[in-house]
Amino acid sequence: MKYLAHSSASRSTPSPTRLAVGLNEETFAWLGLAVLILGAALWTSFGSLVEHTDFSLTYVGARLVRTGHGSQLYDLQTQIAMRDSIFKQPNPLLYEHPPFEALLFAPLSALPFRTAFLIWALVNACVWLFLPYYLRPHAPAPRDLLVYLALWVLFAPLGVALFQGQPSIILLLVFSATFIAWKRGGNGRAGFYLGLGLFRFQFVLPFLLIFVLRKKWRFLVGFLASATLAFLLSLVTVGWHGILGYARLLLNIGHNPANVSYGSATDMPTLQGFVYAILGQRISTASILVIVATLSLALIALVAWQWNRVDQNGTTEIMFAAGIVVSLITGFHMFTHDFSPLLLALLIVAAHFPAPDRRALRIILATLMTLFWLPPVYFLLVAWHSMYPMFLPLLAFTLATLYLARNPEGGMTPRGQPGAKAVAS
Repeated sequence: MKYLAHSSASRSTPSPTRLAVGLNEETFAWLGLAVLILGAALWTSFGSLVEHTDFSLTYVGARLVRTGHGSQLYDLQTQIAMRDSIFKQPNPLLYEHPPFEALLFAPLSALPFRTAFLIWALVNACVWLFLPYYLRPHAPAPRDLLVYLALWVLFAPLGVALFQGQPSIILLLVFSATFIAWKRGGNGRAGFYLGLGLFRFQFVLPFLLIFVLRKKWRFLVGFLASATLAFLLSLVTVGWHGILGYARLLLNIGHNPANVSYGSATDMPTLQGFVYAILGQRISTASILVIVATLSLALIALVAWQWNRVDQNGTTEIMFAAGIVVSLITGFHMFTHDFSPLLLALLIVAAHFPAPDRRALRIILATLMTLFWLPPVYFLLVAWHSMYPMFLPLLAFTLATLYLARNPEGGMTPRGQPGAKAVAS
């Protein structure tokens, strides 16, 4: 991670602004990135494995809603019957996303599956291309443009999300919009943006709880506005019967961590996945849930407490990064593509990378960040059906980030000037 070190050493240089458009190196690099990502979207859409992607589950849920079976969306036998009527070799997983997501995808389900997948893949690809441009002024590290863009390509969870047809890239956009709005002092607007990510509520709610514990009521009000919209859409989609069915499904998933159709807990780099892998054969599932809930609340409270402590020393952006990571590891349902918001946390920490005189912290952070940017790590753990060990580096990164936020002397701020204060808290 020598470029991170360089970013810290060069902190007197003005930080990059938005990428310039014209006949220059930046534009050509962008076009190369576009060709690569859009080409990957097209290749996946016409590939032989497309019916085995996670988007097939979304397509089944959307088809049930479009054909008037919304109230039965979470009836597993109804799901299986619809799935088997569409696919010859169906994905063994089941649809467990919120009702409003199925409603939003319902128009695509009127199209042939491959056509629907292609359209969604192109949407994901365009969001992926937009995000580096959108975030560049707010997380300006590394300074070298080609290295910056390369980091967006090397971060494997984005590629997995594109291949699987998952909305995790959209979740990264949601956290990015939340971060920028919060940074500009718009707590209410930031909360509203976060609520738009409730299609992955298991990560959004822990992040919200951090702000609630910090008594950021405008953030909560903004969140409730978009959350109310999501609930009303869900109610229209499946009715009260469907809402209760969804609640029962979630409880069933929580009490069956070894069920492959729900996603095995050992395939998840969360606190729950780690505790289940270590203690699952020794204690009951109920005991594991109690342990996980207790430790999750402790981690969330720790971040909230630390955030309040560092509010006045210009390091709150680092705390935003810590909040993202804690929200991921305390989320009870997480796969490789769900790492996507971690990229924002990595870029924020890179922009605040500690100065050379803090050698130990630099080594720890650089090692962990390099690990997260190595694609083989993810693919090997998925192949071994043992993603749970990734919880440990995620936890270590959180603790190192908390320490950096508490002792930021010598670090680089997004404006490239030592000691510049963060705008928002």
